[in-house]
Formats: sequence, C-alpha cells, structure tokens
Amino acid sequence: MISNMSGLIIKDPYITRILNGQKTWEMRSTKTSKQGLIALIKKGSGQIYGVANLVSVNGPLSRETMLNSIEKHTIDKPRIYSGEVDKWKYAWVLQDAKQLPTPVPYQHKNGAVIWVNLDLSISNAITKQL
Repeated sequence: MISNMSGLIIKDPYITRILNGQKTWEMRSTKTSKQGLIALIKKGSGQIYGVANLVSVNGPLSRETMLNSIEKHTIDKPRIYSGEVDKWKYAWVLQDAKQLPTPVPYQHKNGAVIWVNLDLSISNAITKQL
C-alpha cells in the first residue's frame, strides 16, 4: 500500500507515446516540484492508463535544445519552428513508464487541468496492477 498518488493529465497522442516508451519528456509551460511515482491520466477519459517516475525538470529550454531533443519529446521540427510550442519550455523527465493492464477509473474533480489528487483507494487499485 502506498500513500495518495497524484495523477498527471496528458492529451493523446502524447500519453500513448509515453506508455510506448517513445517519449520521455512531457513538455510543460511551468516547473513542478513533484517527484516520484505518478499516475498517467488520458485527458477526457476519466481513466488512469499507466504510471511513471517523474525524476526531474529541465529548463527553461532554448529552441536549439528543443530541436536537438526531438527523440525525447517527439514534437516535430515544423511545430517547433512555427512558435506554436514556445510556451512549453520545461521538460518533465519521466522514467520507467508502465501501462496498466486495465485502466483505473477515477472521479475527476472540477478545475483539475494538470494534476489530480487521487484517493487512497485509487492509488491502491493502481498499485495492485504493478
């Protein structure tokens, strides 16, 4: 049994890339002080699809660093050059991402757009699948 876990809300296709091992940097506009095991929530699904260890935050990153790190964040060159992703200056570094055999439903609280504080029962349901 573990303590309450936090869940990070991530859009698809990015969450799928993380769970497939194709992406290890989740790009965000701000830093986070959270570290350790986090749940990975597919935006709009009401379900937790996996877990990963959030080990560090790099940034703010320059455009040059973004261009030299495409294999880590999977944002293509045209999007980087367009300026569309300029606000995403921080790389939240993830390791050991694992997809859960069965997604775990959770109750999404109003106003949660980045992080969701998960109840202990949800954290335990996740842990049982690891």
